[in-house]
Amino acid sequence: MSGLKVLIAGAGIAGLTLAVALRRFGCIAQLIERNARWEPVGGGIAVQPNAMRVLHELGIAASVQDAGAIVTRWQFRDQYGDVLCDIELDSVWKGIGSFIGIERTRLHDALRSAVTGCRLGTWLVSLTQDDSGVSVTFNDGAAGRYDLVIGADGIHSELRRFALGAIKPTYGGQMVWRSVAPIRPPEPHAIQFWLGDGTFFGLCPVAAGTYGFANVTGPRAHDAVAGRLQRLRGRFAAFGRPIQDHLAALEQDQELHCGPIEWLETVQWQQGRVVLIGDAAHASSPMMGQGGSMAMEDALVLAESLSLASSVETAVAVFVARRQQRITWVQQQSRRLGDMLRMSSGDRNAALRERGEAAFYDRFQPLAGSP
Repeated sequence: MSGLKVLIAGAGIAGLTLAVALRRFGCIAQLIERNARWEPVGGGIAVQPNAMRVLHELGIAASVQDAGAIVTRWQFRDQYGDVLCDIELDSVWKGIGSFIGIERTRLHDALRSAVTGCRLGTWLVSLTQDDSGVSVTFNDGAAGRYDLVIGADGIHSELRRFALGAIKPTYGGQMVWRSVAPIRPPEPHAIQFWLGDGTFFGLCPVAAGTYGFANVTGPRAHDAVAGRLQRLRGRFAAFGRPIQDHLAALEQDQELHCGPIEWLETVQWQQGRVVLIGDAAHASSPMMGQGGSMAMEDALVLAESLSLASSVETAVAVFVARRQQRITWVQQQSRRLGDMLRMSSGDRNAALRERGEAAFYDRFQPLAGSP
């Protein structure tokens, strides 16, 4: 169905990828973003091979790879640095694509370079739909009518509230501190998880240095910006030298972004001619690092479905049917991995030494198939 008029709410990873994909298939895609400036949050991200496969099909894989760092190994270590499990990633993905560690700002820049136009500082204030389309009003008083409206506006999606009502995300029992330090990682081609008791610190190569993510199990909390860096240094003082080096390379509290780990319990992804993708539909625990990759797959599958189906309703139904099983798998495996990392350190470390590589393969191998 070429010529469809589509509105995408949210210009993050999901929305930008979808805008590229829809235009590739001949749709008229309008992209809006609530923020008045491009300010991606979170430091870094892993673009895994299943997502690079999507970007290759859309013609932007090379620009993402050039802006990031290639990762070839995934390691679990104890908090002192002893290796518990070391996985060669190509043995899992078998040449499907590169595994790229990249700063979120650089990923957004690469995606934006393939998108024509986005209305910043714009959001919906009303939405009504009927059998033939969706009518919306924007915050500036302008109105529009579309064949399909897509919510790509994240875990706290406003479009989800318009279409499906208020759905509160679930706190996952962990707080996370994210940062990018201007130093090389201890192993330049490995993503590492240093595991403590109720805590872990991740290190991932990116072009500018190292993306660090510190997770702590506990109640939801507000960590004031003032003094944040010193407090985190104290919390991870017993961890090995690379963790100390990462935190020492940070100079200001503002370099650490702190927030809760949240996810959505199973929700409906669509209502009539309104459909959700990415975190707006199925935000998951980040333990598999697949949130952004699932959003990119969503974008391609939805665009393909719209190009092949005879009606918008059929396309949306096909999209949901194609994606649900895969998304459910990622959500379940992410939570199981999180549960494993919360085991006592002795039991967890023994399990990783004994079966960590096989479990990793079992967890990710189903994603090697086409989305």
